[in-house]
Amino acid sequence: MARADKQAAVAEIAESFSGAAGAVLTEYRGLTVKELQDLRRSLGANANYAVVKNTLAKLAAKDAGIDGFDDLLTGPTAIAFIKGDVVEAAKGLRDFAKANPALVIKGGVLDGNLLDANEIAKLADLESREVLLGKLAGAMLASLSQAVYLLNAPLAQAARLAGALEAKAQEDPSILAGGAGAPAAAEDTPAADEAAESTEA
Repeated sequence: MARADKQAAVAEIAESFSGAAGAVLTEYRGLTVKELQDLRRSLGANANYAVVKNTLAKLAAKDAGIDGFDDLLTGPTAIAFIKGDVVEAAKGLRDFAKANPALVIKGGVLDGNLLDANEIAKLADLESREVLLGKLAGAMLASLSQAVYLLNAPLAQAARLAGALEAKAQEDPSILAGGAGAPAAAEDTPAADEAAESTEA
């Protein structure tokens, strides 16, 4: 490869590193051309899967400010430059690797941090952005519903109290005039009779 072509290839890979949300390094030894095409299709818009030369990828990684990739760049290497949902892309690679053991996930980089193969697997086990957003929206709706209930509770209590007062006022209109209703008639008791007799005496 001519020097100018090498520089252009390094610049292109470096740009892919810089423009991606993350990158996953794989070894594809043993995969057929058709299987590589199937992998690219399965990743869809989430990632661009590119076969790279290790020497060029090492230079490109350094140009992009990524250190520590040298040990991963051995053997036939292809990199999934993730543009979309990182979790979805990791799931796609993991699922493809399960069905096609010739694909080996070696590690990657996410937000400038190096990840080993186990960390990529853990990333693939996370829920997708859409699922997490759905759960967040559900939690927010539940919180709003609870807030509406809490705000409405005093109003509902006041309405019940007003209804009870209205019913009582229909039974006894003196309540609205500030009275407490007609006083109950005093019952004759032996103590009252005894008090009356002692006064007369």
